[in-house]
Amino acid sequence: MFPWLPDWLEIFISSMIPWIEARYVIPPWITLGWSWWEVFPIAVLGNIFPIPFILLFFTYVEKFLRRYRFWDNLMEKLFTHTRKRADKTIQQYETLGLLLFVAIPVPFTGAWTGSLIAYLFGLKVWKSFLTIVAGVLCSASIMTVVTLLGVDLLYIIIGILILGVVMVIFMIYGMYMSKPSGESRG
Repeated sequence: MFPWLPDWLEIFISSMIPWIEARYVIPPWITLGWSWWEVFPIAVLGNIFPIPFILLFFTYVEKFLRRYRFWDNLMEKLFTHTRKRADKTIQQYETLGLLLFVAIPVPFTGAWTGSLIAYLFGLKVWKSFLTIVAGVLCSASIMTVVTLLGVDLLYIIIGILILGVVMVIFMIYGMYMSKPSGESRG
């Protein structure tokens, strides 16, 4: 990915990429011959690094992006839909819900999305940070154990892709079914 960088820095930077994160960086590096105890801490630290910045400064990014009609409309739709669908769940299961969301290593979950959810629902920064870190440790551990048990990386990737497609289908179906009754569904 970044051949001019030392391997450890490539692991660190790759783990910061949204939706890839530590959980998908660890298996290939173990497969390339790195020991799990070498890859794991570097990847987890790289995954954790952006969390405080998202939790503390996303409000400024949102204000900047909302000056543009496209981003304002997109954020309004996504935020409204997310709040409507998850508000009761987040209020009731705040910490546990956020932990599970980040800990399960499937597409569209993880530290970045968990941080945005914490921001969106106005959760406490330090509590969210610690919860997301715990989720990152869980997801990275799951993928490390699966890799060490010898489950073929191809099977992992195929399973993740299938879960991702199913999640997108349910998300689209949920958006389609949640339209007010006055709107056409066809």
